[in-house]
Amino acid sequence: MKLITAVIKPFKLDEVREALSEIGVQGLTVTEVKGFGRQKGHTELYRGAEYVVDFLPKVKLEVAVDDDVCERAVEAIENAGKTGKIGDGKIFISDLSEVIRIRTGETGKEAL
Repeated sequence: MKLITAVIKPFKLDEVREALSEIGVQGLTVTEVKGFGRQKGHTELYRGAEYVVDFLPKVKLEVAVDDDVCERAVEAIENAGKTGKIGDGKIFISDLSEVIRIRTGETGKEAL
């Protein structure tokens, strides 16, 4: 089992969710986060004063999937989340040693 963590632009969330649903991914966790990478933020004008925005709004997705679905899920996130511009985000893949569904006590694949 794998845990896929993706940091994407907020306006791409619905497209990514739909792409994951199409391949059969049933659940995901979404967190609103802020961060920066190579783009290093930007400057904005507010009431005539210019100020630097260091951290840009992003959305962090966490999806637990079985090994055989992992590659398709990553492709779905990558294709749906891509704008082709700097700041599109990153995808991280981690191994999951165990998953337990709290309600039923199911473990492993059955808990996903």
